[in-house]
Amino acid sequence: MKFNVKTDDLHNVKVELLIIPLPSLKYAGKKFLELDKLCNHFLSKIAREKQIDGNIGANILLHSIDYVSARSILLVGTSKNGNCDLSDFKKTMQPCINQISKLKKKSVAIEIHQGNPKRDEFEQKCNFIFKQFETATYSYKKQSNSTLTILTNNSSNHSLVKIAKQGLALANGIRLTKNLANKPANLCTPTILANEAKKLSGNYKSINVSVMNEVQMKKLKMNTLLSVAQGTTQPAKLIVLKYSNSKKNKRPIVLVGKGVTFDSGGISLKPSSAMDEMKYDMAGAATVLGVFSALGSMDLDVNVIGIIPATENMPAGNATKPGDVITSMSGKTVEILNTDAEGRLILCDSITYARKFKPEVVIDIATLTGACVVALGSHATGLMSNNEKLAESLLKSGINSGDRAWQLPLWSEYGSQLNTNFADLANVGGRTAGAITAGYFLSQFAEGLKWAHLDIAGTAWNSGANKLATGRPVALLLDFLINSKFK
Repeated sequence: MKFNVKTDDLHNVKVELLIIPLPSLKYAGKKFLELDKLCNHFLSKIAREKQIDGNIGANILLHSIDYVSARSILLVGTSKNGNCDLSDFKKTMQPCINQISKLKKKSVAIEIHQGNPKRDEFEQKCNFIFKQFETATYSYKKQSNSTLTILTNNSSNHSLVKIAKQGLALANGIRLTKNLANKPANLCTPTILANEAKKLSGNYKSINVSVMNEVQMKKLKMNTLLSVAQGTTQPAKLIVLKYSNSKKNKRPIVLVGKGVTFDSGGISLKPSSAMDEMKYDMAGAATVLGVFSALGSMDLDVNVIGIIPATENMPAGNATKPGDVITSMSGKTVEILNTDAEGRLILCDSITYARKFKPEVVIDIATLTGACVVALGSHATGLMSNNEKLAESLLKSGINSGDRAWQLPLWSEYGSQLNTNFADLANVGGRTAGAITAGYFLSQFAEGLKWAHLDIAGTAWNSGANKLATGRPVALLLDFLINSKFK
């Protein structure tokens, strides 16, 4: 995806689609009035007849207008005076998405005026434009060269260029996450995932990557992680990414992404129906890589560590069995009652490993439980945390980015469901409160850390005929990193 910021007159912009948000005509901008005059006031006449101006979300698509270089013009109503809040702005932009999706050549220009809104609100509007443009132009089968041009009336608006670059970084990060998550499991093994991380290191000087093999993990006693990998011929990897850009030597924010590149369920084999979708069980890992891709294009005053435990979960004669007891890296023992509850096993060792970085916070991102899908559907990511300030910051970032989360309780009473006679913890807690008991399991390895868990099982991809990755929660996490003032 490419973008430009231009001050050209509207009639000179050579694109497939020119989008003009239109307030009441008495508040219309100078560039629109000049274009309207050139068109013998045809645009204003149409706007009045169709009640477009100042009517949020109302729109009309016009083709092949004389004296206009753009192939089509979309007039879309915005607030009466043009100064709409973020919610109304989203309503204004929503009709544009379908029109962009229909274009064969994805070249779009949109007129936008910064005006004098709060800077963070303008950033959110700009990020929304780029995110929606990415959604409207995305195709896994056919990667298109799309271009978004932002038209402004201020030729010296350097802040707009900077904000637009941030929006572009967000969109490209989301696109990388989608592309990786959508790959079939035979084309996205743990080794391939590690190579994708190394590409980021090659592309951005601010990112360093190291990859640990099974021998190295065994020396660290990462036994719960390795227990998941026992039944597969694909070697497990622990991928570590470092983004160091703070001049204040800040303690790092650690992002841990679940990277099960295919989850058969192991010995506790899943039903065959929709098992192909278990290629998405590495969406947490793809999210971390998407965030790092965006960070590489930004200049944020943060230090971020990414940890990706990557493995397949397969049945075999040497696979972990229900009833096996494993000693984790932390020293806690775990009874494996269900080998399909494998995500928490690779994450618990990774959270323990994260302690070596003396983190400010640790956030794990995982397609962890079907129970979270039952509880929240596909609209909200499940959030659990042992730190309310951290939870509040993540919830706020979800609202800011339109990538919402919902907090679930993490009360000690839920811990009784993980009791077992044979180990410190069982890896499942029965049918009830499955998302919460999974989060509670992880919390037992995050004691003393500021930690949060994002269960993205319902939000990371769409199922059925519209099966595709969504790129969530890249937007939420980037907003959190940009505004990481949660102490």
